[in-house]
Order: sequence, then structure tokens, then C-alpha cells
Amino acid sequence: MYTIAALYHFTRFPDPAAIRPALLGLCQAQDVKGSLLLAQEGINGTIAGPRAGIDAVLAHIKSLPGCAGLDWKEATAAEPPFGKMKVRLKKEIVTMGQPDVDPLASVGHYVEPEEWNDLIRQDDVVLIDTRNDYEVAIGTFEGAIDPKTESFRDFPAWWKENKDRFHNKRVAMFCTGGIRCEKSTNYLLGQGVEDVYHLKGGILRYLEEMPAENSTWEGECFVFDNRVSVGHGLVEGPHELCHGCRRPILPEDKARPEFEQGVSCHLCIDQTSEEDKVRFRERQKQMQLARARGEGHLGSIPL
Repeated sequence: MYTIAALYHFTRFPDPAAIRPALLGLCQAQDVKGSLLLAQEGINGTIAGPRAGIDAVLAHIKSLPGCAGLDWKEATAAEPPFGKMKVRLKKEIVTMGQPDVDPLASVGHYVEPEEWNDLIRQDDVVLIDTRNDYEVAIGTFEGAIDPKTESFRDFPAWWKENKDRFHNKRVAMFCTGGIRCEKSTNYLLGQGVEDVYHLKGGILRYLEEMPAENSTWEGECFVFDNRVSVGHGLVEGPHELCHGCRRPILPEDKARPEFEQGVSCHLCIDQTSEEDKVRFRERQKQMQLARARGEGHLGSIPL
């Protein structure tokens, strides 16, 4: 079994590039794979590997400046969730494109999973899903507003266009693991919203801790590894990934005429060019040849 650790932590890294070599080297030495982002505002990512390797990497991250309080969420997988290890330098560890947003200065009120249902059922509370449209499409909380954003960078523009709808309302927001809400709540506070709340630990912690019979969650939660989606108890869901557009699809969607393995699905058939499809078919061919030789192929595993 592979241990999966999803993590983020906002702190000050004056020189993220200086942190990268030792972190990448340790991950490679411990056979840990996945993706970590480093920026001056902190660290974010998901890694997977043997238990001892994950422990070693987490201990190293906790030793970095300001990271002693690092929190993370764990799951397990029978198959390797990632094909290789990347440690990337970024301007932001989750891209919002708002230079004045600073989660270290202030964020909304954290709400524990066991208190979440009571909050969002209040008449003066509006519930907003801060995730991307394809994530919301397979599952969200009952009564949540879907901004229909293609990326988190679109959220500020959506808020400015819709804020009048929420006058005199308390605002509760949620995302997969909590990181987007660290920024979105700080952003709303900067926009003059006084009562802002967010789900501590995100959807994943809620699904892990909240019994299904008491849940207000509907559907599955998209995750960025080869499980694709999870439900209550973080049990792997039914979704698969279209390798043409990297969006979640159901097994029955593969029977639709738009579906071509590794090339397209009904969500992206009209969004890629013929040149793209030729390239995707070649990638799929190489994956099939690798499987026939009993080898892995990085194109078949999320990176």
C-alpha cells in the first residue's frame, strides 16, 4: 500500500529556491513521488510513497522555517498515485492572482466538520463552493452556490459581479482541502465582508469524519491523484479520468460516441484540435506498448 499525504502551509520563505534541492533529493531517496509547490508564501502539494518515506519527508518539511505546525491529510492507495516527483517554484502555492491577499494576516472563522451542518442551515448564511466547475459537477454540499469558475483566478471577478446578492449575509466557503479558502476568506475580508467562515480541513476532512447518515454532502469529491474521486470515509469513488482533458467521467460515459480512450470524452471532444488528438493517440499507443512489455508509462499516471 502507498501512503498519500496532502498538505499545505502558509509561512514566509524568503528564498524558496534554496529549499528545493534538499527537499527534492530527500523525496527521490525515499521513493516518494508527487508534486510540491514552493513559493515565498509557503508550500502546497500531494505526495505518495512508502510509510517510512512519507514520514521522512513530512519531518523534513516540519523542520523548515515556520512549518512546525504543518498539518496534512492522509489516505492510502493500492496503485502508485504518481509517476514521478516534482518540486516546483511558483509565485503562489495556489494561484489567485491577488497580490494583496495574505492568509498570514487574517482568514475567516474556521468551522469544524461537526459544526458545519448547523452553520450552513442558518437562514442568514450563504454557502459558496470555491472549486473549479469540473470539480463541483461531480459533488458539492446541499444548497451550495456554484460560481462556475474555470480556475481559482476567476473567483475575485465572480465575487465582484455577484456580491450584491449576498448583502447582509454571512458567507461560508469550502474547498477540497482548505487551501483555497485561506485565500478566498482573506480576500472577502479585504472586500469588507465582516462574517466569513470556512470548513476546517476542507471537504476531505468532512468526508473522513462525518457519518454518511448525518451528511449534507451530495455526490463525490474530486481529488488530484489516480483515485479521481472519493466519498464518505474517503472510499474511492466510481470516476475515472479522461486523459484528453483531465476531467472526471463515469464508467458509463465511456460508452458515449465522443469517448476515445486517452484522447477525448463528451466534455472535451470539441475543445481540442485534430493535431492534439493525433498527439494523444500516439501517447495512448506508447502506453499500450509499455503495458504489453510489462512496464509502466508516465503518461498513464497523474504527475
